[in-house]
Amino acid sequence: MKTKNFILLLASHGIVGALGFAGGIYALPILIAPDAPSEAQVSAAAASASYTGEFRRDLQDSDALHWGEGKVSVGAGSISHMGKLAPGPDYKLYLSPEFVETERDFNRLKSRMALVGDVKTFNNFLVSVPPGVDPSRYTSVIVWCETFGEFITSAQYK
Repeated sequence: MKTKNFILLLASHGIVGALGFAGGIYALPILIAPDAPSEAQVSAAAASASYTGEFRRDLQDSDALHWGEGKVSVGAGSISHMGKLAPGPDYKLYLSPEFVETERDFNRLKSRMALVGDVKTFNNFLVSVPPGVDPSRYTSVIVWCETFGEFITSAQYK
């Protein structure tokens, strides 16, 4: 086998392997996601919420792979979302004392934020607020991809 053919074969297989790996990272969270909460469950949580906000696709660091849209409701016991998130791995829900729409701002404020919990569904979610976290002390809710350090979306509720 000639060196040129070997290099082309190696490069083409490397590219296909990288595309397969990237596709797996994107598809795996979708395949292993638990069932999303029903609209009735989300609506019941939203009815007892003290605050509401809106996830929007047009935030500064949102893009085609990192976005959220829909209504988010924040209460003392739970945070619910009726809408959609771009699928991805290791999403975390944070409460922030300031509105954030960039990775830089998230990292600057992270020490002042409260980690609420994991977001494991992409069509609606319902996350319990842990004991000791008071949503009234914050103004915004943020979805963040912990593994890749990516801003997904945020909403100001107060």
